[in-house]
Amino acid sequence: MPFQLTSLVGREREIAEVGRLLTVARLLTLTGPGGSGKTRLALATAAELVEDYEDEVWLVELAPLSDPDLVPQAVASVLGVQETPGTPLVDSLRIHLGSRGVLLVLDNCEHLVGACASLAEALLHSCPNLRILATSREALGVSGETLFAVPPLSLPDQRRLPAPESLSCYEAARLFVERAQAARHDFSLTEGNAMAVAQVCYRLDGIPLAIELAAARVKVLSVEQISSRLDDSFRVLTGGGRSVLAHQRTLRTAMDWSHELLSEEEQAMLRRLSVFAGGFTLEAAETVGTGEGIEGAEVLDLLSTLVDKSLVVVEEQDGEMRYRLLETVRQYGREKLAEAAEAERVRRQHVKYYLALAEEAEPAFTEQVPWLERLETEHGNLRTALSWSLEPEDAEGPAGVRVQLGLRLASTLAQGRFWNSYGPGEGRRWLQWALAGSGTSTTPARAKALNQAGLMAMWQGDTQQSAVLLEEGRTLFEELGDELGVANSLVDLGQLALRGGDRKRTRALREEGEALRPRLSDRQAMGFLLLFLGGAAIDEGDHDRAVGLLEEGLELNRELGDTLGTALCLASLGIVALERGDPERAAALYEEDLRLLRRLRDKTATTFGLRGMACVAALRGDAARAARLWGAGEALGEAIGLPLSPFDRAHPDYEGLLNGVRPRLDEVAWEAALAEGRAMTPEEAIEYAPQPPATLEEPSSSPSYPSGLSAREVEVLRLLARGMTDPQIAKELYISPRTVNAHLRSVYHKIGSSTRAEATRFALEHNLL
Repeated sequence: MPFQLTSLVGREREIAEVGRLLTVARLLTLTGPGGSGKTRLALATAAELVEDYEDEVWLVELAPLSDPDLVPQAVASVLGVQETPGTPLVDSLRIHLGSRGVLLVLDNCEHLVGACASLAEALLHSCPNLRILATSREALGVSGETLFAVPPLSLPDQRRLPAPESLSCYEAARLFVERAQAARHDFSLTEGNAMAVAQVCYRLDGIPLAIELAAARVKVLSVEQISSRLDDSFRVLTGGGRSVLAHQRTLRTAMDWSHELLSEEEQAMLRRLSVFAGGFTLEAAETVGTGEGIEGAEVLDLLSTLVDKSLVVVEEQDGEMRYRLLETVRQYGREKLAEAAEAERVRRQHVKYYLALAEEAEPAFTEQVPWLERLETEHGNLRTALSWSLEPEDAEGPAGVRVQLGLRLASTLAQGRFWNSYGPGEGRRWLQWALAGSGTSTTPARAKALNQAGLMAMWQGDTQQSAVLLEEGRTLFEELGDELGVANSLVDLGQLALRGGDRKRTRALREEGEALRPRLSDRQAMGFLLLFLGGAAIDEGDHDRAVGLLEEGLELNRELGDTLGTALCLASLGIVALERGDPERAAALYEEDLRLLRRLRDKTATTFGLRGMACVAALRGDAARAARLWGAGEALGEAIGLPLSPFDRAHPDYEGLLNGVRPRLDEVAWEAALAEGRAMTPEEAIEYAPQPPATLEEPSSSPSYPSGLSAREVEVLRLLARGMTDPQIAKELYISPRTVNAHLRSVYHKIGSSTRAEATRFALEHNLL
């Protein structure tokens, strides 16, 4: 066994597992792409096992061979077996090994798979105490073979980067630091370069060879420069010592080594798959990979072959098999795609596939959660498709076909509320880019893009630009004769006026909306019209009218299965409850709101929900909880670029509510609670929000009821005790039967009852009738 000049970083678990497998498997093959560390793992394991094999461990390096017939010769040379005239060399090897306990390491079998398989099978059948440990990009295919896929080195969570002193606990980072120090003795891991080191390791997928080659560049580049240049990693990652095997001197050579072993069809499939980002499905591969000599029916077999050869990784995700290329392989494939002069056709197929997926989702966007989860999985591909289609330097004219594809994709995703999970900023940038490149085309896609870009500008507080875009979109919808588009534009312009504090304009658009209401047949649009009209009623101080409109909108959105519409109605009803001084009613509304948003992952709406729950805590007198929730909502709003609008500041009076409870804490405790909230993730804040405080203190202005019942719950209980049914109570209080049912569940829980008779008895005993 050769002596290694560099240390092996990590791999303790893998060494132990490979050693264990060799106790039960006579042929064990380590598989993985070039540079994944198959050879180092095999050598390290073999070194650990030397004492277990009385006749030692032998390494056969097959990389230099090109002729399959020379495989037995290479093994014989290592073992010192001489050829005997008239006797096949394989038979001489059988005789030599006999019953001896030997571990034979066959390294780099991928280009000689057939010959290696034949030799291994022959020797294992004749030599009972022989064990073979092979390294190969793909399985040898011998009966009884056990496979071990060599994993990447461990990586830190890039979203929660540990302290520099803890970063070295991760194998990929430790390997980078050790090899960087070998290249430059004064290199060290610091707070200043820790993030860049983590990014380098991530960009290189934890592949040891790639990380080693990157670390060697610290002699001439800072880690930050290496990280920024990894888009062209095959140019940056060159080098390696002269003693390194020829196919490992550069990352490009390692990839060339694998690529040259593929058939023409496999090479074509690999380069076409390089257009995907973040993984892909079989259906997507069949769409993008076909053409120019490959039929759709052939894609699965070719994909399976590339998986077998460790060039494509396959994983099960939510019951569906999903494929991906490691970043280094993907970049190599992109270069080969460009060389083959088919990049334009393949990329266009890629864009069309994801446009079709987005347009399929749009009619069903009321059922947001399943569709948004599916699109979220494809976020990398959606971004890639948009970026390519909207590149101005390659566009086919100002309103070329590619740009029109990008415009349709951007507007469809926006219409389906895809970017709500990320905040309005990203979606607005894509829409602006698409609109700038599409000229003044009179198309439905451009009208939708104008409308959605206007909405996103509104959420970001850019009211002037929002008004320009929304008005232009409304005009274009009118030119197209799109009545539904005109109606939606009216609602969006109304929301802009409402949020911007332009009450005169709000009143005019509200009147226009009320006139439109009897003529509006689209139920989805009706749901959002009711939401606007309810908001306008809140701003006018007419809480009863607001509740009626919003309850109707809530019921409609629930019937439609529109999760976001439901959540927005709940939040608006929460505002009314807060302004009426009913924290328990507000809490129930906002808690349901946040439960829905947790599934939907809509950061824009979540910001409003957290602000509302902060006010609930303020009305309850829980200053610390109010500060934490306000801090969480404030941080999320800042992160996605969602400032407080004039409407937000007035409804409810956030400042007044928070200032009312703030004296309960000293300044240090208040600021500490705010900081705790700001440090929460949206998920943590949503989980924290509904937890009841240890003691609920009603404001002095609110009446006190037994068992912590709210004023609204007492109203519902009083009507129940009078013998009214749920629908009758709903009609009496101008709320929905579902809301009545929710109140009753809360009442039963608080008073420890489970029947209407027991609840009636409680009302009588506590003089609530």
